[in-house]
Amino acid sequence: METTTEFGSPSYVSECRSRSADRTANSIDDGIEDAERSRIDDAHDQLESEELICLDRQLGRHHDLSFTCRLFVPKDYARIALSWATLLEPAAGDPDFVTLQLPDMDGPMIRVFPDEGVTYVLGSDYTGEAKKSFLRLFMYRAKQLGGLGLHAGTKRLQLVETGKARTVGQLFLGLSATGKTTLTCHGFGLEPPESMELLQDDVCAMLPGGTVAGSEGGGLYIKTIGLSAKHHASLYEAATAESAVLENVTVDRDGNVDFNDGSLTTNGRASIRRADLPHAADDIDLESPDHVFFITRNPLMPPIAKLSPTEGAAAFMLGESIQTSAGDPDKAGDSIRVVGTNPFIIGSRGDEGNRFLELVRDNDVECFLLNTGEVGREGIDIGVSETVTLINGVARETIEWTTDDRLELTIPESVPGIDISEYYPPDYIQDFDDELAVLRSERWEYLSEFEDLDQAILGSSLATPVGRPRSE
Repeated sequence: METTTEFGSPSYVSECRSRSADRTANSIDDGIEDAERSRIDDAHDQLESEELICLDRQLGRHHDLSFTCRLFVPKDYARIALSWATLLEPAAGDPDFVTLQLPDMDGPMIRVFPDEGVTYVLGSDYTGEAKKSFLRLFMYRAKQLGGLGLHAGTKRLQLVETGKARTVGQLFLGLSATGKTTLTCHGFGLEPPESMELLQDDVCAMLPGGTVAGSEGGGLYIKTIGLSAKHHASLYEAATAESAVLENVTVDRDGNVDFNDGSLTTNGRASIRRADLPHAADDIDLESPDHVFFITRNPLMPPIAKLSPTEGAAAFMLGESIQTSAGDPDKAGDSIRVVGTNPFIIGSRGDEGNRFLELVRDNDVECFLLNTGEVGREGIDIGVSETVTLINGVARETIEWTTDDRLELTIPESVPGIDISEYYPPDYIQDFDDELAVLRSERWEYLSEFEDLDQAILGSSLATPVGRPRSE
């Protein structure tokens, strides 16, 4: 179904309204069965009777991570090509990666051939499958170069303190709908001569020298549920521009858009242009990362904790959050662990954690755990303004830290602008010590499953069961 909105932008409703994670496999980790190859052969046969759109776009600008991506979709599904094209820039030359998306075939079935750079998306008309098919391979190639693909947003702050200018680079790792885009795009209230620049919102790659290479130079693919001019000013402005492409957003007969209506899905999307975002930088690569923030929604965790490199690698491996409608709508709200908060890893998960530890150590990157949910169950909510104040405090180095024996974490003792004592988890959970002991045992069991994981990561304070010696 196609509609023109009150803003003059196109709006579409798809049959599939989220990624089909449980229907996705790749030839390296999963193998491809004969029956699946037969279906792929059927897809090739179908091409003879299909009128297709062929569209090339460039993914990444870094000299080591820049690829020409070619998408084939049936003409009847031109909206997928339109939405995807909004996110990337024009390309030239032969394709490095190719995706064939045939929504009318039985499925969904997504099969990835990483070494060949080819993905088949069969039986799904969700734009997110086209987008991730290329980003998945971008991260795979980064890993082959000794780097690490990250499901992360990046931003650059220009701060002026005591008359001296200072640049701070930050990364935000989190599952879709946990606040990654909101925090990455937030202006932090900075005014000239200070500034914030958005670099990337979704996928990037940290390389051995420390540079974080961006992937999407054209736009962002954002969630729209709850989007408002009051709380998400820049994103709202871009999503209501004529250049935006809306997907699975409620639009009435007169074209009026309701971002608060989740009757179609709570995973409504908009492909928006970087040019419509006031804080978007001209470049997409971060030359010098200073901070990595792991976004979680764990009520046992404080609003922020400062992590050692091994604790940071453990947080990376745990990827603790809540399931969202972008992944599995039927399990939205459930607790979940996803390595690197990245459902698109190809190859060893344990090696991802080891690589992360190596990169943050070599490049002196500080790590932080960031709870954007609530402290305690039915305790105290951590609002966007409080989270932004904490991140600002990290950037300006104005937070005083202390090691808390009960949490066994380094947490703030004082934060300018916040009474941080109001956000102490044990105050809101009656049997906190018992629950924390259970959580750490569960973490230990989870991390123990990765046979090639560095033992120092397994022995960090985030995961070591009570009474077991720690590695640091």
